Amino acid sequence: MEEKLHGLRAILSRLGPTMVAFSGGVDSSFLLAVAAEVLRDEVIALMTVSSSTPPEDAEQARRLAAVLNVQLLIIPHDELAMPEYAANPTNRCYFCKNSLYDICQREARRLSLRSIADGVNLDDLNDYRPGIQAAAAYSVVHPLLEARFNKAEIRRGSKLLGLPTWEKPASPCLSSRVPYGTPITATMLSQIARAESFIRAQGFQELRVRHHGTTARIEIRKEDLAHLSVATLKAMRHELGDYGFPSSVLDMEGFRSGVFNEGLSTNDK
Repeated sequence: MEEKLHGLRAILSRLGPTMVAFSGGVDSSFLLAVAAEVLRDEVIALMTVSSSTPPEDAEQARRLAAVLNVQLLIIPHDELAMPEYAANPTNRCYFCKNSLYDICQREARRLSLRSIADGVNLDDLNDYRPGIQAAAAYSVVHPLLEARFNKAEIRRGSKLLGLPTWEKPASPCLSSRVPYGTPITATMLSQIARAESFIRAQGFQELRVRHHGTTARIEIRKEDLAHLSVATLKAMRHELGDYGFPSSVLDMEGFRSGVFNEGLSTNDK
């Protein structure tokens, strides 16, 4: 780990004044922490917030930036105003990342920052990530990928650095809970956010609420299924009904990240 950290520090030192595309998640938090150590006041973090941003993420990002003593730009953004994104095609993430990097480039030029970096790592190459394609057009660099960090190593490195995000569950945008091809609305994203916040308050930290029209499909970790009481299930069903889901089902296969990518063919991608 020390050898990999040494390599990452060397990569970041060569970048010079840098903007980090920051989400508050495990990967970009680790990158920002090391960048702050190496570049000091020559690194600035940028986060966009919208109806697709999990509500807790922005506040967690603010707290971490304050601890790291890094300037954080929070830019309101409405992805749903882009018809290509709102239609929810299989390459939806491309349009999101393209708009994010456009904002990063604009702000980096305004602030005379030389580089834009993000938290892409080795594990991202093993999943369908159309957003990575958008990075090339804006010359976005991937220091964690260049330093050959995978997700497990990022978590280990984060723990070593004392970052609170080292054990944070993955927190992709709320639009990832909607099946491809189903147009996304702000109302749907609000329903998902409220439902997940309620279930999280019941003690289940790694979860997804998938939006299937009037039905919510709830995914929690397989090992947590045994801890669900009848009373908790009834409370969840009642609460989610109030949020606009008259029907809710518990997925007995458990939580799976990127579940809507599982059936995509090469042509779909």
